Amino acid sequence: MKLNTRIFGEIDIEDEKIITMPFGLVGFPDLQKFALIHDKDKPVGAVWYLQSMDDPDIALPVIDPLCVKPNYNPQINEDDVELLEPLTNKNLLMLVTISVPEDITNMTVNLNAPILINVDTGKGAQIEIVWGKEEYVTKYPIYDYLKGIRE
Repeated sequence: MKLNTRIFGEIDIEDEKIITMPFGLVGFPDLQKFALIHDKDKPVGAVWYLQSMDDPDIALPVIDPLCVKPNYNPQINEDDVELLEPLTNKNLLMLVTISVPEDITNMTVNLNAPILINVDTGKGAQIEIVWGKEEYVTKYPIYDYLKGIRE
């Protein structure tokens, strides 16, 4: 599928690489098809993008939460991940969205609503953490981390 995006220009994504999120994402419930865009030459822990295939102007920066919070281990309600089954540690990709304000030193990630993707089936869902909510905040600072991997 070809798409002329705001950030990446024209991209061509194979149909089997499209991630389907039937309930959309927080703030974007109508956007249900995404492609994960990343530079394979970048180091582990680099920023990736969830490019909407429904709206070429929307590409959300995302990152592996374990890169910014190594002990990240949210308790997830089984009902929230039912549509992703069969989900295992081997086929699970967990990402969190990055918020980039005008002053990038205030950049944060939302640890309270991770995006779970079954890489085998291409299905995904953004879920809200039910337990441990006080530990996994919606605005966890990451500027120093990102600055560190660039150096």
